[in-house]
Amino acid sequence: MPIKDLFTTELKVVNIGLPSFKESLDHVGTKAVQVDWKPPIEVSDEARRIIQDHAAEISAANERAMDIILRGMPHLVGLNVALKVIPGMKENLFLHAGPPITWERMCGPMRGAVMGGLIYEGRADTPEEAEGLAASGEIEFAPCHEHETVGPMAGIVTPSMPVFVLTNEEFGNSAYCTMNEGLGGVLRYGAYGDEVIEKLRWMADILYPSLKCALGITGPIDLKNIIAQALHMGDEVHNRNRAATSLLYRVLAPAIVQSCSDSGTAARVLDFINGNDHFFLNLSMPACKATLDPARGIDGSSIVVAMTRNGTDFGIQLAGTGDEWFTGPADVPDALFFPGFTKDDANPDIGDSSITETNGLGGFAIAASPAIVQFVGGSAADAVSYTRQMYEITAAENSVYQIPYLNFRGTPTGIDVVKVIEKNILPFIDTGVAHREPGVGQVGAGVLSASLEPFPRAFEGLARRFST
Repeated sequence: MPIKDLFTTELKVVNIGLPSFKESLDHVGTKAVQVDWKPPIEVSDEARRIIQDHAAEISAANERAMDIILRGMPHLVGLNVALKVIPGMKENLFLHAGPPITWERMCGPMRGAVMGGLIYEGRADTPEEAEGLAASGEIEFAPCHEHETVGPMAGIVTPSMPVFVLTNEEFGNSAYCTMNEGLGGVLRYGAYGDEVIEKLRWMADILYPSLKCALGITGPIDLKNIIAQALHMGDEVHNRNRAATSLLYRVLAPAIVQSCSDSGTAARVLDFINGNDHFFLNLSMPACKATLDPARGIDGSSIVVAMTRNGTDFGIQLAGTGDEWFTGPADVPDALFFPGFTKDDANPDIGDSSITETNGLGGFAIAASPAIVQFVGGSAADAVSYTRQMYEITAAENSVYQIPYLNFRGTPTGIDVVKVIEKNILPFIDTGVAHREPGVGQVGAGVLSASLEPFPRAFEGLARRFST
């Protein structure tokens, strides 16, 4: 356009700066388009150069990782006691959610869950006694993720707890998770009152053997198929599991009725599952864990295989950096709080349940479950926007896990730390919220973006692998 015509034609603006610039133009009636762009996340020039120099190797490694992840076939094959099946489990070992942490640094809800676990195990009679034992050094602590296990919220797994046993039938690896207690004042949210321990013991004495016998009749249950159906029915299988739990119920109910010794026990077991919409969460999580773990150890891959929080730290692991953890402070979610609670009561984000987002579900599939965003004051359009943004930082789409609203497009799967740095877009997570003090329990549910610090640290860690 000749410069002389510039002031005689309608002005149209493309704004790449602060959104407030466009808002000013909107106010005066000037047509403007806001470009959703941010500068890359800051990393060292040396690390950026190394990653760029090895871009072809990283791309090839990521293709291998994603082929493995997308071919995963997680099945529920049984239940057993943690000490008998979880690799490396010991009598004095408690597993927890998130990256490694000591008792001294544990947040309130994780401490509460440890104390409840010690009472459940019969190693303490009172919370005070349990707290002293936990601090004594006699009890060892380790991340669930380092023992082929995942746990929601505090994620505490004690030696005698029953666990689901899953197998990835494509690659033969296993994953484990406890059974879901329901919502509110429960162990995973840091509660440890008498009713919490009583429920855990009922689950061990009645629910566990009933489900184990039922699985002897049903045989292995294809969880990938249930998850795919649930996405079509309004779940994202992290914060909303109503459809998936219902589908599982349909498979289990006849076998429970057939295998239970009396009708009263069968009714109590079925009522418990039916009254707990989150029951399937403790299967969607290990299903994702079993799917992602075979991709570990692929040299040069920038794909995230674990993304988790312990209520103090947020940590990630990459397929191409072995067992190394990259961590930063956990953030407090934006949430809708239960009556009587506010954000001041909330603990920073906690739990292994973001393994679902790591595998293209949860917040990454939230366009399939707009009711979750509505729960915290958002809209269906917000849900779609969140999912669309996650395609920018992932390496593939899962053709089995589809989103109806997006014309059955596969969910964005395989978080690529290089894309996270380049796009300056952090993974989106939906989550529950625990009270920051031990013994209280759940106080709300909400959403947040992953903590920033682990991602540049992982980028730098991957670069170091190429430079050694």
